[in-house]
Amino acid sequence: MSTLAPPPVQLDGSTHRADAVTRRGLGERSRQVFTGRPEDPRWARPTLWAILLLATALYAWNLSTVSGNSFYDAAVYSGTKSWKAFFFGALDSGSFITVDKPPFALWVMGISARIFGYGDWQLLLPMVAAGVGSVALLYCMVRRPFGHAAATIAALVLTLTPITVAINRDTNPDPILVLLMLLGAAGLMKAVRTARLAPLVWSGIAIGCAFNTKMMQAYIVLPVFFAVYLFATKASLGKRLRHLAVGTVALLVASAWWMVIVDLIPASSRPYIGGSTDNTVWNLVLGYNGFGRIFGSSSSFGSTGNGASFGGTAGIGRLFNTIMGGQISWLIPFAAIALVGALVLRGRAPRTDLKRASLLLWGGWLVLHYLTFALAEGTFHPYYVTAMAPAIAALCGAGGVALYHAFRRRDGFTWTWVLPAAIVASALWSMVLLGRTSGWNGWLAPVIGLAAAVAVVSLLIVRFTERGRFAGLAVAAMVVALLAGPAAYSVAAAASTTNGTNPTAGPTVSGGMGGGGGMGGASSGQRPSGAPSGSTGSSSAGGPGGSGAPSGSSSSSTGSTSSGSSTSSSGSSSSSTSQQGGGMGGSVSSAEISYLLKNQDGAEWLVAVATDQTAASIILESGQPVISMGGWSGSDNAMTLSTLKTLVKEGKLHYIVISTDSGQGTNSAIATWVKAHGTAVSSYSGLYRLDASDVS
Repeated sequence: MSTLAPPPVQLDGSTHRADAVTRRGLGERSRQVFTGRPEDPRWARPTLWAILLLATALYAWNLSTVSGNSFYDAAVYSGTKSWKAFFFGALDSGSFITVDKPPFALWVMGISARIFGYGDWQLLLPMVAAGVGSVALLYCMVRRPFGHAAATIAALVLTLTPITVAINRDTNPDPILVLLMLLGAAGLMKAVRTARLAPLVWSGIAIGCAFNTKMMQAYIVLPVFFAVYLFATKASLGKRLRHLAVGTVALLVASAWWMVIVDLIPASSRPYIGGSTDNTVWNLVLGYNGFGRIFGSSSSFGSTGNGASFGGTAGIGRLFNTIMGGQISWLIPFAAIALVGALVLRGRAPRTDLKRASLLLWGGWLVLHYLTFALAEGTFHPYYVTAMAPAIAALCGAGGVALYHAFRRRDGFTWTWVLPAAIVASALWSMVLLGRTSGWNGWLAPVIGLAAAVAVVSLLIVRFTERGRFAGLAVAAMVVALLAGPAAYSVAAAASTTNGTNPTAGPTVSGGMGGGGGMGGASSGQRPSGAPSGSTGSSSAGGPGGSGAPSGSSSSSTGSTSSGSSTSSSGSSSSSTSQQGGGMGGSVSSAEISYLLKNQDGAEWLVAVATDQTAASIILESGQPVISMGGWSGSDNAMTLSTLKTLVKEGKLHYIVISTDSGQGTNSAIATWVKAHGTAVSSYSGLYRLDASDVS
């Protein structure tokens, strides 16, 4: 029994020595977060913190004046009013129809809104955090195999990718998607490095969460994930296959649980699945958010939406066109050359070489995304390509450092010219992109050309004269040559009002659209009652908040203003809510919304309109649930005549706006019946009142 007795107390405190060591260990680890490990270069951790601060500044600058996508904003607002709407990702708190994406990103924003209150910055804060977190995570992933210099370059390139800056200042779900995909990649590479199952399972769970953010887009990276694990893991083939099988099960469970639950619930007890043709999530996965995005109207897998491309015609060169080039393509030439060169340099490394495995991961990530986005014939927005940014950044860091080391080691005459060629190729392409901007910052292109020349000459001096002091000048000039263009676009994005529906960065370009894309989306009205003070106002870019429209009005620009000397604008300066009924998707004015609120008469839904865009704007102005009868494009069969009659008979709906807009009009059978049985409200074109007595 004596062995179980506690140790005697020592007057000198020796019994607490282990606790003291533990406390010192925790303190040391905490300090290392800020100062780095003892073996790290002194410049490494301060530089990382500087990059993270830069990312935070770019993504969060003047955030209180930025509005997001009113479509998703309305769904988040509805989720703060109803846990049912929160779970399903419903557009309205009455849960009539869902948005056309799974709800993971809505949940993230919704939790923030429930904690801090509903408002612009409360919804945007998680997106900023996801963007900064992606930069930090990419740094860690590149540092382990390639070192601090490569990681620093990768983090800086990701931070300054123009479309990434634009989308991280918006409430579209892509920042959450990118962070989850990076978490999946981090788990994969840890599994490759350790041959352990657990990291692979966590990788599958992360990609499953990404699937519940944007569905099939999360799966673009899966082929390269499987290939890298099978090829590079230091384990027997049988063990690798078993691990992949278990990881795949984890992936499928994490992906399908929400979908299975929703599809098992009777349709009468849940909202209509927006974007589907048969009111199932499975159809949404395969159709609207799956093959429909790839094949457009030729897809036979359910709804494909309107097939609109906001990024130009599909084709192998799409990402270099006048619309997309300034968003993502600046460093693609450098990344491609760096990838090929770095893989050649690893040619005789063992199968399990971690550097080659990482290069294969990032190279496959880039190629698969490039081909998918370039050739997609369905609905395509420029901000989708932010998913390519981590791969481009990682290849610039890892591949660029590999080429530099080969250059300094003098690994053959050929390697003398590979790095200079990569610099010149991307610098020339940057000058081409800037030449499309109609004089915007006209001094920048010559500076880039001069910097590229200085970088190449300095490198050659180092190579042929062994004057190492020119190496620092070469690196500094190279950074300017490669990053000055994207940095200018990124600053423009941070200083401008984002187009919430279709965010882009930079100025207007010749033959394309910039500074918000020039394509307006759903404009919102005032904030719902109960929103935090300072959040009211109209969006200048398809989302709530922002420019501060006068009380009772909801004027906004359907385009957006880019910083710099050029602007991009589309449409008139009035918002969709300022139009009379019967317009685009059945838009209604602020005065009409006031009328509806005064005469709601206890109905659950304020009004029924043709499309999500119009419904979202009314939800955000009125704070009341609004029915979208046709989903995003107006083609969803969410509202049937029998459903409408039931809602009217039960007193849950009194008003409907009949829209005659081409492609987004009200269902003809519904329109005919409403006009025959409803009472037209003469003050507002297209508005009808229906009561139980009108239902035969």
